[in-house]
Amino acid sequence: MPVFSRPGSADALMSFESRYANYIGGEWVAPAEGRYFENPTPVTGQVFCEIPRSSEADVEKALDAAHAAAPAWGKTAPAERANILNKIADRIEANLESIALAESWDNGKPIRETLNADIPLAVDHFRYFAGVLRAQEGSLSQIDEDTVAYHFHEPLGVVGQIIPWNFPILMAVWK
Repeated sequence: MPVFSRPGSADALMSFESRYANYIGGEWVAPAEGRYFENPTPVTGQVFCEIPRSSEADVEKALDAAHAAAPAWGKTAPAERANILNKIADRIEANLESIALAESWDNGKPIRETLNADIPLAVDHFRYFAGVLRAQEGSLSQIDEDTVAYHFHEPLGVVGQIIPWNFPILMAVWK
């Protein structure tokens, strides 16, 4: 298990798993083909951890799980969805330094940026979208004398994204 500390600091050491699995359907799942990548940290060049070398089968499994969860999420009241997003923000905020450190070791970005920009902005985005959910309401519009349109907001469903190296957590939060 790799152990790291904040570069140039006397902060407590932080340990990470030596190997991670895919998180699919609320569970950690080994890649279908059992293959992993070595993930070296740009900070030292040594292997930080191993990550799944996922295949089409893993992507399909993740899509199936996401599609299965989408209807229930879409039927969840906006206030409850907002509460969930705020709880995510609370959890990130409570672990801000350790998440920022992991982000720095993973992608080589200076800790000052992950600690003061990337991770706090992720928290801010979760809180922003929680507020948007609470503020959105359906509306009626009269199109003409005989036509009334009802507008309502609903989750679109499953999205996919290829995450760049420089803002992995923040870019995921935007989706």
